[in-house]
Formats: sequence, structure tokens, C-alpha cells
Amino acid sequence: MNYRQVHLDFHTSEHIAEIGKDFSKENFQEMLRKGHVNSITVFSKCHHGMSYHPTRVGCMHPHLEFDLLGAQIEAAHEIGVRTPVYLSAGIDGYMMSLHPEWLRYAYVDGKIKPPDYTWPGFHHPFCFNSPYLDYLLAQILEVVESYDADGIFLDIVGVNPCCCRYCLKELYDRGEDPSDADALLRQAERVYANYTRRVRECIDSVKPGLPVFHNSGHITRGRRDLARMNTHLELESLPTGGWGYDHFPLSAAYAQTLDMDYLGMTGKFHGTWGEFGGYKHKNALRYEVALSAAFGAKCSIGDQLHPRGKMDNATYTLIGAAYSELERKEPWLCGAENIADVALLSIQNKVWQDKSDSGVCRILLEGGYLFQVIDAEADFSKYKVVIIPDNIQIDGELEKKLKNYVERGGKVLASGSSCLDARKENFVLDLGARYIGANPFNPDYIRPRFEISDMEIADYVMYSKGDEIRSNGGEVLADRVDPYFNRSTFKYCSHKHTPPSPSSISAGMTEGKDGIYIAWRVFEDYATSGMLILKKVVCYALDRLLGDRKSGVVSLPSQGVFTLTEQKRENRLIAHLLYAAPVKRGDGVEVIEDILPVYNTELKINVGNRGVRRVYLAPQNENLDYSISDGVLTTTVSRLECHQMVAVE
Repeated sequence: MNYRQVHLDFHTSEHIAEIGKDFSKENFQEMLRKGHVNSITVFSKCHHGMSYHPTRVGCMHPHLEFDLLGAQIEAAHEIGVRTPVYLSAGIDGYMMSLHPEWLRYAYVDGKIKPPDYTWPGFHHPFCFNSPYLDYLLAQILEVVESYDADGIFLDIVGVNPCCCRYCLKELYDRGEDPSDADALLRQAERVYANYTRRVRECIDSVKPGLPVFHNSGHITRGRRDLARMNTHLELESLPTGGWGYDHFPLSAAYAQTLDMDYLGMTGKFHGTWGEFGGYKHKNALRYEVALSAAFGAKCSIGDQLHPRGKMDNATYTLIGAAYSELERKEPWLCGAENIADVALLSIQNKVWQDKSDSGVCRILLEGGYLFQVIDAEADFSKYKVVIIPDNIQIDGELEKKLKNYVERGGKVLASGSSCLDARKENFVLDLGARYIGANPFNPDYIRPRFEISDMEIADYVMYSKGDEIRSNGGEVLADRVDPYFNRSTFKYCSHKHTPPSPSSISAGMTEGKDGIYIAWRVFEDYATSGMLILKKVVCYALDRLLGDRKSGVVSLPSQGVFTLTEQKRENRLIAHLLYAAPVKRGDGVEVIEDILPVYNTELKINVGNRGVRRVYLAPQNENLDYSISDGVLTTTVSRLECHQMVAVE
């Protein structure tokens, strides 16, 4: 994949005339150059079911009079721009009107739920267990036979339980009950695996190895088998479209561990997909593109082409503001691998933002820790600390893996009901505590026994559900203080909380030989409440476990982002420093407009015994003064505006 891609949406109603009337090769090429674009996803078939080229299989848009897809590919290739081709796989408005029996049917509250056609929008996806799959495969085959496509992008797909007549028949033939959610899920897994296999066979019959991506919007953590049904990953993450600015780092930090090429997909839109006339500020797009680069991802920016086919000058001026910077940075991005000290063991089979995972990610970003997100299949030995957040139960294989990890010197940070055995009776690792059970008091309080920067020692309320523990030969790092009583209708105190009782104190945070345990769901709590003491407690625990083993440390403000990558071929380390502060406007939309400079940022990188011959700002190529003591390089970036790379050779 190339670094500077555009995803050119073109979902165009059959009720609009003069399709492609204003398309010209000159305008198309001019806008690609203005936007510094070197790859553009162009449309074969949209959600309306319209094809934008002559077709013997589907329905060419009735108001298109020429081969728009072919013209776009020819124009792009003429100036060295790649052209993956898009087909709407799951939604097809034209075919829906002809074969509604091929649609996917949900099973809700003991009944099969039919599609709702009454609202203005794309109504319902198709089931790939129906004859629709043959229709789709014929469309894909037509594209790869007729056009010089640089890849295939298939949209609106995934493992989706279905009760259409084709799926019901297979369930009955197997003797399975459609009211059994597990049986429906197994059926959906079989259908999706068959779909991806047949797509691959279809494409390889003409162009073996052509890149293919099946887009479901998100990468399911813990399902490497699903990820590897793609040749690469495109991490859809539009911050203003409901994803927020925390989604992409979490998604990319997992993709880093899969040994696959991946890109981050944002949009030029103020809101989300399908928006005409919505433009975000160029500083937002600059930051989002830089964030992709810092997390090892290539970049894709979503656009939507006007039905008349003329590329929008304002859009490609906006895109060019971000991609012109990225183009200059590419020599320090190609082949770079992200370095991580800390791993977040994610809850399995989650596609959207789990609150615990989001809380971990936010604390790690704000604390400047180098991290990745892992599943149970990952190599734990690569990390100095593994975080097991809030509610992950440990089965037999995972228990063996964790015990082997700590025996080899790794450390664990666990919280809430995590790290308990299958019966939820005790911890599987030595975390310095014995598990008693769920604490009957809520809320309760934490009193740290350690100093907290910018805060005093006090009883801090914990909004999340806590657990009761006793010290078991470990060191108590913080106490749990219970309230006098739980608040109820007839028994309460003041406006909100019952105050802490000085006579009801027990262990709340302990350390054993294998790591540290915090007896609350601190990460879910931080994602929900954002209370500062939660971050302070977690950062203290991480700093204690990491000691002087951190690969890098930076003095950025809490909204800053720090990553560290290595280009092994160039024998070069690259530190990425980013800073922007999203603000919420309107109905909770996160917006970046102003980017304020940050001055005199101190950067420390553990270079060990490697010889350093040069430290400089990239891509400016300006040398920086530095010192090295005990294998730690220290330098200062005098001014950071949005994104700055520091290269160590």
C-alpha cells in the first residue's frame, strides 16, 4: 500500500441525472496532484447497486453515458497513482428490489425480524449464504478481468447471524435451533468463511495475489483468523463520526502485533461518511494523518465525489495540507516498527471500544507510555509489563502463558476481577493479595500510601465496583476505606456519598513478586468519569513495575502523544511527538481547530550501548544537541507544532 490514499465514495442515486457529466482527466489529475495523493479507491458498484462502467452482470447507472471507472483508472495510472476498486458487497439497492428473499434476516425476541423499508437510507444487507453471493462474485470477476485494478475493497461485510430461509435450512439440516444464539453465530462464521474463500478463489483465477480487504468497519481483537482473511487492514476511524480520537490508537496498537500492512482511514468530513459540503479544519486532518504515521499506519482520507464527477478543489486543498507534510516524512516511516514497553491484554472478540480497553489506552497515552494491544496469541515476552484490565478471567492456556511470562521476569498489572482463576476464588499469580469477593460497599474510597504529584494524600472516592482483598505476604501500596453504610431510601448522608469511615480500612492495592493489583475497575472508571486519581494510581504502578527499563520518556502535556519506532535497515530510531487538544462541540462531536505550539519538550531514549552519531529533527534535517548517560540519550525539542519526529542514528 501507498502512504497517501483517498477513499472516493460515490454512492449515487438512480434518480439523479447527468452522472459524470463534469468529469475530466485534467481535473481528476490536477486534484490528485494538489492533494499529494498516490492511491485512490474508485467505485465499481455503490450501495444503491449502481455500476459506474458498462456491465454484463449488474446495473449500469441509467444516467451514466461512459465508462467512468475506466476513465478514472486510466487518468490515475497515467500520473503514477494506484487505484484499488470498491464494490458494495453487503448492500445493493437495485438487487434488493428484485430479490428481497436474499436479504439478511435478524432473530430478535424469539421472532424473525424483517427489513424496514420505510426510512430514507440503505435498508438492509444481503446474506452471503443466498444466491446473492454468486451475483457478487460475477461482479468482482468482471472488474478484475476488465480493469487494471490495484486491489479490491469490499464493503459492509462480517460475521452476521442470519435467519433467512437459506440459513434456516442449513441450521435445520444440522439439527440446530435458530433460537440458540450460539448456533446462529456458528452458522454466521461458516457463511463468512465461505464468502471470503470464494472471493479469494474468484480473484486469484484472474490476478493471483491481488490485494483484498473486507470492510466491517473494525478489526475484531482476538480474532486473527478473521484479520488474515484480508491481505492488509484498513482501520476505519473517523473521529468526528462517532469514533472519537481514542479509537484509532487502540485499533492501531492491536494491528501492530498482527504482522500485516495496515492503514488508518479518516475522512475530510466534519461529520461522517456521505456528507456533502462538510469540511473539517486542516489542522484536524494534519493531526489525524500524523497520528496514523506515529502508530505505524499508512493513511487514507475519505471523500465523496459529486454526482457530476468533478473533483472538489476545496477538498483536495484540505487533503494536500496534510499529505504534503506526510510526503516529506515518508523516508522516516517506511519499514519502521513500533517499540512497546507495555501491553494491554484486550478482552477477546471486541470490535468497538470496550470501556476498560479505552480507559487503559487513554491513561497510557496521557502518561506517555509506549504500548501495544495484544490478544492471547501474542508473544508476551516482548513486553516488560502486561496490563490485565478489570474483568478478564484466566483460563488454562492463558494461565500457563502468564506464569511462564512472570517466571522469565515479566510483570503484571491487574485490576478489578481480573487475574482470578476459573472459579473466581483466588488470583492465579502472586500479586501480594488474597481475594475475598466483591466489596458490598459502593462507592468506597482509596487512600494511597505513596506520594502523588500535584495532589495530596486523601480518601478518594471510587465510582466503580470494588473488590475485597487481604494482604497475602505482599506490600500494601494503598488502602481501601469503606463508607459508614451504603446509601438507600431511608439511610443516607448529604447529597451523594456516604463519607469514609476511619474504622473500616483494609488493603486496596498490593504488590507481590509477579506484579501489582488494584482492587477496583479503575480503567472502566477512568473511561467513564475521567477522575484524575485513577490515572495517578495506575501511572504510579506502571512506573514502579517498569523502573529504569522504559524505552523512552517525554515531557509532553497530557493531551500529547508519544511513540517510538525503529527502522532496522537504516539503524535508526524515530521518536514521534504529537500535540493537539480536541474540544467537544455541538452534540458531543470532537473537533480540532487550533493547534498550539509546545515548547522545550524533553525527550529521553534508552539507546543502551549502541553508538549514536547524530540526533536531528526530521524532516527538517536540523541537528539537536544531546547527551548520553548510563545508556539514556537526552535531548530537547525547543518547539513542537502538531507533529515532530526526532531521529537518532
